[in-house]
Amino acid sequence: MRAIRYVTSPQRRNQLPAHREPITAPGAPEAVGPYVHAVRANGLLFCSGQIPLDPKTGEIVGATAADQAGRCLENLAAVCDAGGATLGDAVRLTVYLTDMASFAAVNEVYESFFESDPPARVAIAVAALPRGALVEIDAVVALPD
Repeated sequence: MRAIRYVTSPQRRNQLPAHREPITAPGAPEAVGPYVHAVRANGLLFCSGQIPLDPKTGEIVGATAADQAGRCLENLAAVCDAGGATLGDAVRLTVYLTDMASFAAVNEVYESFFESDPPARVAIAVAALPRGALVEIDAVVALPD
């Protein structure tokens, strides 16, 4: 099998097409890789995964998966705000867990953020996450009219 790599010119490398608007959230931690906090396109906000980093220090927050899930959701809320929406506008979240034994505890924290009309969700067990995090959460958000 042969991999195909799409290469852009240096001028286009850091630009998104006009129908895709990059969002950088001042209230969220800096990205730990080559990506933006979110991309706004066609009435949706596609939020990059958030790990439980403190926005001021860049350090992991929380010793338990439940504590970390809360910080991830707070970070996502900041990204949503920067993109012109709220976390309550989310239509789908993906929760990545390094240990499914923490699923119930993470659900309790998750419920506190979505007390009514929660979005669709997927929870996936993974072997590891960046910076040793126990939880990462990403989101797709419907932008208000």
